[in-house]
Amino acid sequence: MQAHNVELVIFDCDGVLIDSEVLSMQAWQALLSSFDIALSKQYFIEHFLGKSLEHVQSKLKDDFALTLTTSMKNKFHGLLFDSFECHLQKTTGITSVLSALNSLGIPFCVATSSSPERTTKALTSTGLLSYFEGRIFTRALVNKGKPAPDLFLYAANALNIAPKNCLVIEDSQPGITAAKAADMRYFHYTGGAHLQNCIVTSDNTINSWDEFYSRIPDIFDMRKIK
Repeated sequence: MQAHNVELVIFDCDGVLIDSEVLSMQAWQALLSSFDIALSKQYFIEHFLGKSLEHVQSKLKDDFALTLTTSMKNKFHGLLFDSFECHLQKTTGITSVLSALNSLGIPFCVATSSSPERTTKALTSTGLLSYFEGRIFTRALVNKGKPAPDLFLYAANALNIAPKNCLVIEDSQPGITAAKAADMRYFHYTGGAHLQNCIVTSDNTINSWDEFYSRIPDIFDMRKIK
């Protein structure tokens, strides 16, 4: 990616800022095993990754004839939040990247398919909340979640940045599709544990935050920064 007038970096949360997707998969597997449903990693990545709870609920009903009740959803969140408390980690190197963007005066925010409660819990558990306070955008804010562009466009509009000047960083195909639909530049981040061994060489792929950090001078127009 050549130097561009990128004025806003939009981070996805799960699998990008925090290494949560394996924990999420395990929570779903534990819940669904009670109903004799074996959830494979491949199915999780294809149908759950980057999707809202509403989408997951619809998929479970269509594919397994399972209707998620409020009690079941509460149990899932209980399992997930307990796992967050014990095992959730931020992705390796993300703090250095956020600190560098702050130092350079490059604005950034988070736009996630997760609920406000889950997002706040995750960012708090990993010590990242202070970087994003006042700049957290969740699925609850728009009518259509990813892969629709609505959430990214909402975030850009809220921060008064033109879509063409935004850079989205996503780990999931729905997120990448949403970025393209919003006419935003994007990076596919593959450094999360759920994409382990998924090493891709592409101008639009970053396999680690060290790689992103080293490419900052190529991504941003340094003449316009501070």
